[in-house]
Amino acid sequence: MDGKDYAGRSAVVTGGASGLGEATAELLASKGVHVVIADLNADAGSALATKIGGTFVKCDVTDTDDVIATVDEALSHGPLQFAVNCAGIGSISRTVGRDGQYSSAFPLDYFKKVVEINLIGTFDMTRIAATAMSRNDPDDDGQRGAIVNTTSVAAFDGQIGQVAYSASKGGVVSLTLPLARDLSAVGVRVNTIAPGLIDTPIYGSGPESEAFKAKLGESVVFPKRLGHAAEYASLAWELLSNPYMNGEVIRVDGAIRMPPK
Repeated sequence: MDGKDYAGRSAVVTGGASGLGEATAELLASKGVHVVIADLNADAGSALATKIGGTFVKCDVTDTDDVIATVDEALSHGPLQFAVNCAGIGSISRTVGRDGQYSSAFPLDYFKKVVEINLIGTFDMTRIAATAMSRNDPDDDGQRGAIVNTTSVAAFDGQIGQVAYSASKGGVVSLTLPLARDLSAVGVRVNTIAPGLIDTPIYGSGPESEAFKAKLGESVVFPKRLGHAAEYASLAWELLSNPYMNGEVIRVDGAIRMPPK
């Protein structure tokens, strides 16, 4: 939107090998940005990097050394202008088991893992990326970079079994405004996208998958379909490139409000 030329600048996209991250990486590359795809899937990540002229880095977002190595790789291709955090995992588990035994309650280690990846991993990449951005020369507004994080409508409409997932994604929502306020000191903006039901590889492929996705789409207010990853990427680009967007959490969900189950 701002009409700037981003050639010679770099970006990091976590979870960039598929789904939301893949679409975002492709869009950023089309804007002239060198994109570092941070993911655990080396085959898909390397193939995408070759396709868009970017770089793949195998990155576990729960490992700070991996996070730093990813940002340093981006810096080797130019000043880090953007970071988009799409890495995350889902979870489905009831809090209390059917047999009423303590041992069948929600596995606490599983809860910790979901929070570690979805919330702490997002914050770790944000703090390291923002540190690198703070070294950039500011533009006329004093801006040095921009970050987009990814939550979910489950942060607001969490369903039965989504306790860990919703808690982790709710944390990403709550990070947004204080991060924007905190990072204003170094000229870095932060916004968050809350996707609804987006058509990504998580739903599988084939006739049964397509029928399942069509059924899910009926619950969306309008348009009555799953969202496309490119629609997430389009919003991510607006948040990255519009210099007056800051501290916002925006749903992209076709007006869906998730039922309890």
